[in-house]
Formats: sequence, C-alpha cells, structure tokens
Amino acid sequence: MRKNFYYALAILIGTTVGGGIFGLPYVIAKAGLITSFFYFLVLGTAVLLVTLFFGEIILSTEEDHRLVGYAKKYLGKKGEIIITLSTVLGMVGALLAYVIIGGNFLKIVLPSIGLSATHFSFLFWLALSFFVYKGIKLVAPAELVMNICLGIILVLVFGFAMPHIDPQNFEVINWSNVFLPFGVILFALVGWTALPEISELFQSKKDHDNYKRVIILGMGIVILIYFLFSAAVVGVSGSETTQEAFQGLMPFLGSNIVRLGALLGVLAVAASFLVLSLYLKDTFKYDFNIAPWKAFLITSVPPIILFALGMRSFIEVLGITGTVIGALEGSAIVLIFKEIKKKRDQKPEYSLSVPNLLLYLLITVFLIGAIVQFI
Repeated sequence: MRKNFYYALAILIGTTVGGGIFGLPYVIAKAGLITSFFYFLVLGTAVLLVTLFFGEIILSTEEDHRLVGYAKKYLGKKGEIIITLSTVLGMVGALLAYVIIGGNFLKIVLPSIGLSATHFSFLFWLALSFFVYKGIKLVAPAELVMNICLGIILVLVFGFAMPHIDPQNFEVINWSNVFLPFGVILFALVGWTALPEISELFQSKKDHDNYKRVIILGMGIVILIYFLFSAAVVGVSGSETTQEAFQGLMPFLGSNIVRLGALLGVLAVAASFLVLSLYLKDTFKYDFNIAPWKAFLITSVPPIILFALGMRSFIEVLGITGTVIGALEGSAIVLIFKEIKKKRDQKPEYSLSVPNLLLYLLITVFLIGAIVQFI
C-alpha cells in the first residue's frame, strides 16, 4: 500500500481527534453506556456518511476548494454565507473550549502557584495569542506535537488505569442526562475538514481509489481511540469523572501520573489552538482581504471575551460548538452532495447511491439534535 495512504490516514485521524476527546468521558459517565452507545451509533453513522459525501464532492469537482468554496459553487451565495458563518462560529467555539480546558490542565500541572483555573486560562490565551500575532508558521509542527502528545496520553492513561477499572463505575443509562452527549460526541467525531488536505496529498488515480478506504478506516480508528480512552477514565473515576477527564483520576492514579497526563494535554490543546487560530486568521486575511492586525483581533479576541463573560463550561461549549458545526456544515454537505449528482465536473473514483429520503433524514437528525441541544 502506498505511503500516501498512511499519510492521509494520519491527517484524518489527527484532525478528528482533538480537544473533544477530553470531554467524552464526562458525558459518557453522566449519560450512561447505553445512551452514549446510541449516540455513537447514530452520529457515527451520520458523520461517516457525510464525510463520504464530502469526499465524493471533492472528487467530482475539478477545482480545489474548501467547504466554503464548494458551498458557493453548488449552493450559491446563500450557501457560502451559511458555511462562512458556521466556520467562524465553529472555530471561535473550539478556541474558547481550548482556552477553558487549557486553564484546567494548567491548574492540575501547577497547583502550588496558587492561581485559579480562570487565571490560568487567561495566561494560556495570552501566551498563545502572541504566537498567533507574530504569524509564526507552526501548523505542521503543531499537528505533529498534538498527535504525539495525544498518543502518549492514551497509552499513559490506559496503561495506569487498567488495574483500577471497576465495572460498577459504568452507569447503564441516566434519563436525566439523556441529551447531554449529542453535541460533545458530534464535535469529537467531525473531521471532514481534513478531506481537502488529503485531496492535495492524493494526486494520482491510484491514490484517489483509496479515498473511500481512508475515510472508513480513519473513522473506525477514531471511534476505537475514543472508546479506549473513555473506558479507561470512566472505569476508574465513575461518577467522579470531571469535565476535563484528569482531575477525577488523581485519587486513584496519584498526582504525578495525572499531572504528567495534564501536561501532555496542555501541549496537545496548545497545538490545536495554534492550528485553528492561524487557519482562521489566514482565512480573514486572504479570503476576505482583511488587514493582518485586524484579522488577528477578529480571531483572538472573541474567545477570551466570551470566556470573560462567563462561558466557562467546557462541556457546554463543546456541545454548542459541535451542534452548530453539525447542523450547518453537515446539512450543507448533504445538500451539496445532492446537487453534484446533477452537475458534477468529472466522474469521481467512487459514487454513492443514496435515496433522497436518507439525505433528508440526515438533515433532520442534525437539526433536531441542534434544537434539543439548545433547549
């Protein structure tokens, strides 16, 4: 198998597995195994289909675009506006989530300093915003750091947690929190933004033939990673599982192991923050012709303002962000997929035959989930 296949697989997994993984144990512990399994089954299937749709969209179009460009081409100006709005809101929400959890991790790593998690969040934002302002191109190194740190975290947590896992810590179902996992799980599963990058990597016909396989295998690996990490955390801390996953492990695994995990978490989240911030800043700079210093302010200031105004619940921010991305972007991709069947530029390497009823059902799932999440 060609090396580009493995590079593409790494890009998809690395893009999908981000800060959202740290919120999964909490919602699984609160909602129960059956509830969480249901959401993973339904949303995992929905996200897999939409990701495959997006892959077919890319392979059916001659020009290289990002989601905004495809929306403009196939859905017109209104589609472009909706996806632009979704991109900005989604990224600002993700940056806010990283500010929140970055502060929580630093509080665990540096308890002796005496600062609160709120103070650490402000310092975390300030330090990283400096690099965003300078425009240092840290995207590729940051992705590498993030992937390495997440890998170490998974091995570390699962290895030390295994002897302490108690099956009684897994709640079967909790009806009072039955809607809690929707947005968090959706946020954690969405990785379709990686597909245009994979398209640039896949240049030959032979590479394109592997597109579908990369998507299916990548999603399977992501869900397996989520399962192992969540099972380890919830199996140890049970009802005491915290929103950032690590604090609740301290009485069982010891402070040193938890602090090491939190330190690696800081590095992984910082890398994600830099990647998203630089991407959003460049979007404003190049796609909207906004001056660099203004692009920096529009990118960096909204998350910390929202944080200062009191939006400090990691799980709530993940839920809202995941819902916005899923409802707007997911529905738009479904509509674009429907349009390319009638006006594609070229024959793709794979083509899915999907009835319109299923397409509308996917949109309904995203929209109903969004309504329930906000209620």
